Parts: sequence; C-alpha cells; structure tokens
Amino acid sequence: MEDKPTRVLLVEDNSADARLLKELLRDEPADLEFVDAENLAGALKLLKNESFAVILLDLSLPDSAGFGTFSAVHESAPDVPIVVLTGLHDETIAVKSVEGGAQDYLIKGQVDTLRDRAA
Repeated sequence: MEDKPTRVLLVEDNSADARLLKELLRDEPADLEFVDAENLAGALKLLKNESFAVILLDLSLPDSAGFGTFSAVHESAPDVPIVVLTGLHDETIAVKSVEGGAQDYLIKGQVDTLRDRAA
C-alpha cells in the first residue's frame, strides 16, 4: 500500500512567498502535497470540505489581517496544527497566536536563514 502525501494548506496571498516556502520544504523527507489559498475565505472553504495535516498561515491576507486571521482558521480547524507566517517585524501578533493555540510562527524573511543554520 502506497503512503499518501502529507496534505499542507498554504494560506498565502503572495505567490513569490508561496513558491519560496514550497521550495524550502521540497527537500524535506515527507512527501508534501500543497493546497493553496490566497485569502481567508478560500482557506475557510477548503477547511470545510477537505482535511489537512498542517496549515501554514500568513497573517496578512487581502480579506483579513492580524490575530483575527489566526482565530478564524483555528476555529474552523481546532485540531490541525497551524504554523503562522508573518512578514511583520513586530512579533507580538505571532506570539499572541502561539499563546492562542498556533503550533509555532516563522518570520518570512528569516525562514531561509533558519534552514541554513540547520544544515
């Protein structure tokens, strides 16, 4: 029996950031299947109809921003781990999200730096 890929919901409105994240995760040992949403409404619709192993969530979307973005997704999928992605230099909202139930957070400009340190 063949293993199914790990389904990842990537909620990111910036296509360059989405491509970068996928590229950085391409070499991970897990077989990842990315499903993209460019706004909160699209993400909530996907969460209603499909299941995911993890959610990578940008906090600044065209139809939602800040902690409210996290809250809406967390409410729709309370049992799915959420990793918050933020481009904000102020980590306060990201930390608040972790305190509210997010698994972790990453500052977008530092993702490649973290990968280099792990290598």
